[in-house]
Amino acid sequence: MSGPPRAVALARLHVRAALAPLAVEHPGALVLVACSGGADSLALAATTAFVAPRLGLRAGAVVVDHRLQDGSDQVAADAAARCRALGLDPVEVRTVQVARGPGSGGPEGAARDARYAALGEAADQRGAVAVLLGHTADDQAESVLLGLARGSGARSLSGMRAEVGRLRRPLLALRRSETEEVCSAAGVDWWTDPTNAGDGPDAPLRSRVRATVLPLLDDVLGPGVVDALVRTADQLHDDDAALSALARDLLSAALVDEDGPGRVLLDVAVLEAALPALRTRALRLAALAAGCPAGALGREHVLSLDGLLTRWRGQGPLHLPGGVTATRVCGRLVLEPPHH
Repeated sequence: MSGPPRAVALARLHVRAALAPLAVEHPGALVLVACSGGADSLALAATTAFVAPRLGLRAGAVVVDHRLQDGSDQVAADAAARCRALGLDPVEVRTVQVARGPGSGGPEGAARDARYAALGEAADQRGAVAVLLGHTADDQAESVLLGLARGSGARSLSGMRAEVGRLRRPLLALRRSETEEVCSAAGVDWWTDPTNAGDGPDAPLRSRVRATVLPLLDDVLGPGVVDALVRTADQLHDDDAALSALARDLLSAALVDEDGPGRVLLDVAVLEAALPALRTRALRLAALAAGCPAGALGREHVLSLDGLLTRWRGQGPLHLPGGVTATRVCGRLVLEPPHH
């Protein structure tokens, strides 16, 4: 008697690996699948519906309607109906308002922020111990390429994490074509987002990378580009984790005082003696602790902050995102939130 198709078995293996520790720590708990109605998230929904009960967990789904396309409400309703047909319960649709204009982080970033906020609220209200996301190896490869194009460091090039807080990404080892196989094996039709196939100048950047750049790299460099980019992300993730841990230790050693909410005082001598890779990471952590928004804090800000240590010429306060100021005073680097 033959077993399930290879893609189905692979998906079940990875979802089981992600859920098994939760089943031990939280028997009978609820996990939620974030479902858009596309092949990736529906493959995850079908696989979770199979795996979770066998581990003693309950499985539900959340569909987020961003209201960015005509008919999005029907797409969301169809996705919810498919999740219910797979046996997931509870299943809910959440409608969000996506921020627009300056400071929103762009349409893709704003949609992501709104989606993650809605998923977090759903998990809180339902008491879910995890939210499962359907990102695949193709998504990971796209993230690495986008990071390279932006001149990002190891933290960005290490791609998406398999586990961040309550978020789990069990399908990062699967290709997008394999999630379609999982859906076909489950008898589930999926929705294809028209923006994902777009390669015109008005299409989202990630969609253009997906439709144009990755196929071109496959043609020029040969098949295996996606797998190579994923391996790069995995290796950089390990490096980044090690450097980040050392940077946290450095920040603790340099911390002189936290004088009130957000105000951070650091010992200049301790930071100056550190390796640049650790020092800049520690400075970024300090800036975040002082109130700089993570999405607005760029490398140029961190390097300017580093200049107060390595290129000190008596310069005045440095103004950072979020209204944070940094000043060097009497051998101390002082980071202060606005209106301190």
